[in-house]
Amino acid sequence: MAIERAAFAIDGQPVDIGRLRAGRMEVELLSFGAITRDWKIGGRTVVLGHADRAAYGDDPWYMGVIAGRVANRIARGRFRLGDEEVQLPLNDGPNHLHGGPRGLGKRHWRMAEDTAANALSLRFVSGHGDGGYPGRAAFEVVVTLTENRLTYEMRAEVDRPTPINLAQHNYYNLTGGSLAEHVLQVNADAVLETGPDGIPTGTWRDVAKAHDFRTARPLGSPVPEIDHCFVLDGTQPAATLSAPGAPTLSFYSDQPGLQVYTGTYLGAPFGPHAGICLEPEGFPDAVNHPGFPPIIVRPEAPYFQRLSIEVSG
Repeated sequence: MAIERAAFAIDGQPVDIGRLRAGRMEVELLSFGAITRDWKIGGRTVVLGHADRAAYGDDPWYMGVIAGRVANRIARGRFRLGDEEVQLPLNDGPNHLHGGPRGLGKRHWRMAEDTAANALSLRFVSGHGDGGYPGRAAFEVVVTLTENRLTYEMRAEVDRPTPINLAQHNYYNLTGGSLAEHVLQVNADAVLETGPDGIPTGTWRDVAKAHDFRTARPLGSPVPEIDHCFVLDGTQPAATLSAPGAPTLSFYSDQPGLQVYTGTYLGAPFGPHAGICLEPEGFPDAVNHPGFPPIIVRPEAPYFQRLSIEVSG
């Protein structure tokens, strides 16, 4: 484990690089955006990342970030909280995406090491009104590496009720080639129905009518254009991803949903479908759907999410 302080700069501010090693695995983290820039298993990189670290300052794809305060979309950037009508900035057409243009994935976090646990912690405090959100929120992400697991523990403490919904946003590619032979399995009987702008309609759709990955199967060619929130059934692991000749990743999560995105709109230097996102999270636009699991966090009940990715094979 090591932290290289002020290794480079983004927006004129220094960025630290943190590295974890355990057995055949290595992980590199950045203090900007709490980004996972690289994850190697047996010397092979299994997540997409910019070769030029400074490129993350202008990255439009949320590559490797912790997305928030509220990951995914909020319709028209608007919701009611008690008697208050909250309006957030719009950065995805008419909607608010991944915390807005200055979300957590575009902020400078403080990085520290825990040698005993082989972990790195990242902290960021977002003040009242930051990004349009009500309330002060203190975030912490602890990333731990063992010989067969990469684990993200995400916490937030707030001083008043406010929405929190974080998502770890790696793009996975286990072979460095096409996603077509990647095999996906998701323990979900339904996906959230969405409109053309990705906003949920409030109803669920049986996966048998759309993207059924209850039984593991290759993504296939052409790679399907998937950007949907799967309604997890609680079975663990929530999802698995594998490919011929590559390790299998098993995703253990305590979240109700899994956003699966096959990278349709990735651009240079990567290209469409260069990686697949598997993002455990609360449901998108939950602040506007009383029937969805709530994402309003209160001072007496801090936010917590745990994502643990087991490596086998």
